[in-house]
Amino acid sequence: MPTLYGFHAVSARLRHAPSSVQEVFYDATRRDKRMQAFLDKAVSQGVKLTAADEKRLSSLSGHGRHQGVVAVADEVVLNHNLYDVLDSAGSSGLFLVLDSITDPHNLGACLRVADGAGAHAVIAPKDRACGITPVVAKVASGALETVPYITVTNLARTLMEMAESGVRLVGAAGEATATIYDVDSRASTAWVLGAEGEGLRRLTREKCDELVRIPMAGSVESLNVSVASSLCLYESVRQRTHAKA
Repeated sequence: MPTLYGFHAVSARLRHAPSSVQEVFYDATRRDKRMQAFLDKAVSQGVKLTAADEKRLSSLSGHGRHQGVVAVADEVVLNHNLYDVLDSAGSSGLFLVLDSITDPHNLGACLRVADGAGAHAVIAPKDRACGITPVVAKVASGALETVPYITVTNLARTLMEMAESGVRLVGAAGEATATIYDVDSRASTAWVLGAEGEGLRRLTREKCDELVRIPMAGSVESLNVSVASSLCLYESVRQRTHAKA
């Protein structure tokens, strides 16, 4: 049975799917306000609470960065049908496509950004992507409960299907002439990003409607993918907010 750890991840699950939480283990030596507020919330949801020492908490979470809170919970599956998500998003869809992102910290951060920007889904290939792990859930800080993470067998084919559904595919590439600020992303848009250094794979790149770059004025050649994701997604947010003004 999957485990979640850390205040953000476990609290998010208690908010969105409390019945899925089977048991919460907590550090009884912590008597601060944050822990007490968390325990009060868990009690109000009728969740089983079990005091545990550091050794057991670390064993359950896999390491010591659990903040004194570990939950054993059933897996909660969001709407992972891409076509249903596309239909529900309509003409204002906002998507993040990640090509070859294998680091769980990067994936968790990207999911957190996607949640903040109101993205409808994060999409990645099954064979060249990080799976959902406790580390991803911890870094995502609850975003796994709200943003569908959809893995697909053939990313190139999926991009074609998204394009046929009216989604504009904008790929990030350092050598592109246009920048993210030159793209009109007020209509349904998918930002397509690759791993830092490697970038987008050839087939992924070819399926994009256009390639853009993030302007870099300093000596650093590229940004971490989660940082790049935030810039791209929030540029769409900015454009859409201004369009409504």
